[in-house]
Amino acid sequence: MRVLSIVVAAALAAALTGCGGDRGAERAEQSTTGAGKRLSIATGNTTGVYYILGGGLADLITKHLPGYEATAEATGASVENIQRVVKGDSDIGFSLADSAADAVQGKGAFTSPQPIRAIARLYNNYTQVVATADSGIKSIADLKGKRVSTGSPNSGTEVIALRLLKAAGLDPDKDVTRQALGLPESVDAMKSGGLDALIWSGGLPTPGITDLTTSLKAEAVFVPLDDVLPKLQAEHGQVYAAGSIGKDVYQAPADVATIVVPNLLVVNESMDAALAESITKLIFDHHADLVAVSKAASEITKETAVKTDPVQLHDGAKKYLGG
Repeated sequence: MRVLSIVVAAALAAALTGCGGDRGAERAEQSTTGAGKRLSIATGNTTGVYYILGGGLADLITKHLPGYEATAEATGASVENIQRVVKGDSDIGFSLADSAADAVQGKGAFTSPQPIRAIARLYNNYTQVVATADSGIKSIADLKGKRVSTGSPNSGTEVIALRLLKAAGLDPDKDVTRQALGLPESVDAMKSGGLDALIWSGGLPTPGITDLTTSLKAEAVFVPLDDVLPKLQAEHGQVYAAGSIGKDVYQAPADVATIVVPNLLVVNESMDAALAESITKLIFDHHADLVAVSKAASEITKETAVKTDPVQLHDGAKKYLGG
C-alpha cells in the first residue's frame, strides 16, 4: 500500500508541474519525500527578458541545488517584485536598479525603506521607445497628444516611462493618452493600430520587441532618448546612463541612442546566508546555461555583480563574490 501511494503521489506531482521525462520524475520524488523546498522567482511580462531568464534560473535551481524546486512567476516586474519579496510572496525578484534604489531609500512608490538585499547586479536594461512611422514621433516630446503604453502598473518600465515624459516637459496624466499595458498587450495594440507608441525597459533583444519589429518592419521606428538623459540624471542620479541599441539587434536602419539602467536580483534581507551564497554561486557556475537562454545574460560578470549600490549585497552573496 505504501508503494502504491508513492507511485500515485509521484504521478500527480508530475502532472501538476507540467514536467516530463527525468526532470518531472525528480520533482515528483522531491515532493513525495518532502525534500523539495519551493522557491518562487518574481520576473516580469511573459515576452520580456526577466521572464525568460527567470525561467532559466528556476531550471538551474531545480536541477543543481539539492532539496529545492524553483518556479518563475509572471508579474508586473520591478516594483511589484520588490513588494512580493518583502511580503514573502516571492523569494527572489528581478528589479531595475532605480526602482530598487527607491525601495531602500523609501522613495517613489515606496513610503518607507524596504528590507531587501541584492544577490548580484545582472545585465543592463535598455529603454526602448517604439512608435509607428505614420505617427510622426521623433522624440519623447512628440508623444504629446498621442496614445502611449507606459508599461504594466508597478513595473520598472512604468517608473522610467513616467520620468521620461516629465523630463520632456510632459504631464503623463494630461499630455498623453496613457495606457498601462504589459508588453504583450502593448505589442498587440501597436500591431492593430490601437497605440501610437510604447515604452519598454528590457534586455537586448527583448522577444516582444523582436516580434513587433518583425511584424511591422519599416512601420516600427525607434525614438532616440539622448535629449532627455541630462534632465533624468539631474533629477535621479547616475543610475541612468547613456547607451545605444545597435542596428543589428532589431534589424533597424541605424543605431539608436538610448538610456540604460542596471538590473539587480533581489531577495529579502532575512534570506538564509547559505542559500543566498548557493544561488549566487549557481549563477556563475552555470553562466553558459543562462546565456543560452538569453543573450542578455552574457553581460553578467563577477566584476560587475558586486556593483549594487545603493542596495547592499546580501551577506551570502558577498561571501561568494568577495564584495
